[in-house]
Amino acid sequence: MRYKHIFFDLDHTLWDFEANCIETLQELYTEHALEKRGIPSFETFYASYSVINDKLWDRFRKGFITRQDLRTKRFSLTFLDFKIGDDKLSASMGKRFLEILPTKTALFPHAVEVLDYLQQKKYPIHMITNGFEETQLLKMQHSGIQHYFTHIITSETCGSLKPHREIYDFAVNLASTTASDSIMIGDTLDVDILGAQQVGMDQVYFAPNEIVEGVKPTYTIRCLSELKAIL
Repeated sequence: MRYKHIFFDLDHTLWDFEANCIETLQELYTEHALEKRGIPSFETFYASYSVINDKLWDRFRKGFITRQDLRTKRFSLTFLDFKIGDDKLSASMGKRFLEILPTKTALFPHAVEVLDYLQQKKYPIHMITNGFEETQLLKMQHSGIQHYFTHIITSETCGSLKPHREIYDFAVNLASTTASDSIMIGDTLDVDILGAQQVGMDQVYFAPNEIVEGVKPTYTIRCLSELKAIL
């Protein structure tokens, strides 16, 4: 086997973050009667939330804001788009979001099939994720995939975020392997793929919807089942 250790990203790679997030936010939109607060539809609410959340995550990865800033501001700023200033509502939404989201179980097609295949091939499989420790572990537990992973490395565990090399060095050392003997599978070019490249690790860019141009990965796949031809 060319590779001795496999590293996966979680959100948008195995765990279908968008599907699970939409389902969670739809529940919260109804639970908090947001239509009565002046937000005309769930679609407009989700469109605003998505833009703001993506910007805040980018700032968080770059070290400009804290975890608590991210958790509170993604709702308070979304509500301000609709001229709603309500700190109590924002705090309630933030709390409920983190309670509900990790219980959702949607995975990408063939995720379990591929994990079974890699396990049968005797690959040690690990996780490298920028998500928060408690939340990510709950996602994996509820979706039934935690048992596939030998090591689960979160940004909280090692104090570094992808694409910084420290989190990859931490992961490689924890797995007692080398970057050249490993491969990283993830959905984001400037996070998963760039980070792996910086430590000399091959990469698989998972792009189920749209292939973004930029950093050149070792491999590009549109479906997780394509991993069987690589590994």
